[in-house]
Amino acid sequence: MLPKDPVMLLSYINTKLRDNYSSLDELARDIEADKHDIIEKLKAINYEYDEGKNRFV
Repeated sequence: MLPKDPVMLLSYINTKLRDNYSSLDELARDIEADKHDIIEKLKAINYEYDEGKNRFV
């Protein structure tokens, strides 16, 4: 289950991307989460996914 708090979600997702996944698509598929939902929740706190860096910045 993903953290509900957006800041905790940011930390969780970026850590998973850094340590275990080469893309947000791969992470979302593996944890059975909606990629667009993650993007929207983090956009609400002014973070966007950077494919080149493979993290939210």
